[in-house]
Amino acid sequence: MNMSNVVKLSIAVMTLLVAASPVRALVIDYDLARIAELKVCDDHLYRGRTEAATECYTDVFTEARNNMIRGQAAMGLRDLNAANALYRAALQRDPQSVLTRVAWAKLFVQTHQYDEALKLYREALNSDGSNVYAKLGMAQVYAERFEGAARKLVAEALQTNNQFIEAHLLLARMDVEEGRLEEAEKGLDRAQELADKQKLPPLEIYALRAALDVIRGDDVANDGAKWVKRALDYNPHYGSIFETQAHMLVMRRRYQEAADLLRRAVQVEPTLSSAHAELGANLLRLGLVEEGQKHLATAYEGDPYSITTVNTLRLLDRFNEFENISIAPQAAEVRALEMRLHRKEASALRPYVEQLAQESMATFAKRYRFEPKKAITVEMYPNHDDFAVRVGGLPGVGLLGVTFGYLVAMDSPSGRATGEFHWGSTLWHEMAHVFTLEATDHRVPRWLSEGISVFEEWRTGPTPGVIVTPDVIAALNDGKFLKIEDLDSGFIRPTYQNQVQVSYTQAGLTCLFIEERYGFDKLVALLMQFKRDVPVSTALKASLNVSAADFDKGFDEYVKKRYAKVLSKTDEWQQLYDAALQAAEKEDWPAVIEPAKKTLAMYTEHVAQGSPFLLLAKAYEKLNQPEQALQTLLDYRRAGGWDPDALRMLGKALQTAKRDREAIEVLAAAHYADPLNAEAHLQLGDAFLAAKRPREAVREYQVLLALDTHDKATAHLGLARALQNLGDKSASHRNVLQALEAAPHFKPAQEMLLEKTVDKPE
Repeated sequence: MNMSNVVKLSIAVMTLLVAASPVRALVIDYDLARIAELKVCDDHLYRGRTEAATECYTDVFTEARNNMIRGQAAMGLRDLNAANALYRAALQRDPQSVLTRVAWAKLFVQTHQYDEALKLYREALNSDGSNVYAKLGMAQVYAERFEGAARKLVAEALQTNNQFIEAHLLLARMDVEEGRLEEAEKGLDRAQELADKQKLPPLEIYALRAALDVIRGDDVANDGAKWVKRALDYNPHYGSIFETQAHMLVMRRRYQEAADLLRRAVQVEPTLSSAHAELGANLLRLGLVEEGQKHLATAYEGDPYSITTVNTLRLLDRFNEFENISIAPQAAEVRALEMRLHRKEASALRPYVEQLAQESMATFAKRYRFEPKKAITVEMYPNHDDFAVRVGGLPGVGLLGVTFGYLVAMDSPSGRATGEFHWGSTLWHEMAHVFTLEATDHRVPRWLSEGISVFEEWRTGPTPGVIVTPDVIAALNDGKFLKIEDLDSGFIRPTYQNQVQVSYTQAGLTCLFIEERYGFDKLVALLMQFKRDVPVSTALKASLNVSAADFDKGFDEYVKKRYAKVLSKTDEWQQLYDAALQAAEKEDWPAVIEPAKKTLAMYTEHVAQGSPFLLLAKAYEKLNQPEQALQTLLDYRRAGGWDPDALRMLGKALQTAKRDREAIEVLAAAHYADPLNAEAHLQLGDAFLAAKRPREAVREYQVLLALDTHDKATAHLGLARALQNLGDKSASHRNVLQALEAAPHFKPAQEMLLEKTVDKPE
């Protein structure tokens, strides 16, 4: 969904790498101009005749005098160090060579150094702007990184010459990934025609056709399946036939089926490191850590260049820093739950994670009529890069949480700066995924699963309220919302900046539209259509009795009506917002009020950082208008605002206004954005005590102690008072003594101890 960082190794470092060579999926060279001697070797390789291929490539490597040809032979031998040196020598001899740059770039692709590959492809295109192989190579890199520019480059290549089988295969692969199955089939038909005509190997065509059959549910993924049989007849060691199918199932979050296929891949081709790596990662998604680690170790032995494998193995070595907490099911209201929380914050986070997870399971089980069949695991990472590695093997991922079925992984509250994300809504969002995925055997389209999760954040989450940011309004105004049948592509291969985030919101609004137009039960009915593999248009007709075209028309009318006030005046809204923001920066508080109020009159769903609500509340506070500030903050919270500082300001204002019940609710809600703030736990603990809710006060004081606050005396004393109210005199007495141990002259503790001498603990 988001751009990933790629580790870059310099060309100089590349020459020093050990001789171990990566064994990835079989790379087929479709270049019709490839010399005949190499084509003979290639045929042995593609047919699975490894010894014959090695002997053939060795002969070419020994006998050839051209460094470029020798480099290609070295690639066939998987001697990447030799190939690297030979390509460098070839380029030194002919610095303008486009072909050498393209060949060298392929080496960098095989060693996961995509930025270096792109650099060479760009240099090739600078010399020859119409070079199809450079364009297709660059498109392949973009496609692997799920960047929208891939399609544009393939289209340019086909415009130059539509006889390139690579172009049709790459388009077909992207079509399968994005769910454009009919287009994919047409592309594969064209690729098959070219393969037959040009006498090129059909293995990748067979692999993609097999993937299509599995996705459609038309075939069984085993040796008897039509395309699998043809591929293995052509090359008995072609593990990629299963690896390709598994990849397409992982794209659809069907992890168990993918794991079964990947196991088959490494049985057929035991040295296929890329399959071992993906199998290891997939087993981790299923919670099978020990087995996954073994396959990742095998992958590393065959492909030490893969930074994703290295990163994941390093993370697994640090799993002993986490506490594993198991909650057994107890009656109907407590469901099985596993939590993996970092030792340094497990005691502080556990009560809130456990409570919210249980509330979400109860809510979604009722709303979607599905009971989890086993424990749900929640992992929370205080280091965001650890979470990113857990998800995709690389740091820098912009996600907050990911669900793999019964396993949820996410940033912990300390994984981001305070105010950057609402961990409670993130957990609620991900728990909704568990139910939509498992209720449909992972066949629900991405847009609907994401849409329901966003919708549930808005409707039932810990901070309800529809949240739509200005960039989404801008996308709607620019006509960038996608048709319902194309909405998945906005998540998978975005074509403009921030399209993924826009697609999340569009999907949420789509579910909101269904609820308001057809009723919530119809949203559930639509979800249940995907218990089997059906097109979106079929599911819409069966559940809502509407065609995809009519649905798009109705949704378009709905969102344009909902946001009519701002859509007709987006420039004016922006000018007013900028005026309020600039006045606040200058601390010209009277000048904030009018433009901020006007923006809110046009559109109230911008409650993220910099919300007009917060600007207005701050202005009222500074102008000593507490009632207006209080009302603005109440409106902000009702709209879905969750900034922890704002909520605590609201909580204090409510306490001042003697609205204690509301104050407690607001102060408790702030924990779902910022649960590691010691002062907030003390404030809420005292509020619970005053409200005669000692059990909840106990939780707050215990968390306060778990945070290792410097004021342990106050925390122990509060805990002592709460325990005393619960009738636990012994534990209360113990905490009074601990308060005095922390601060011997702490007068409130001394006074409570004196009181206890009258009524000694049993």
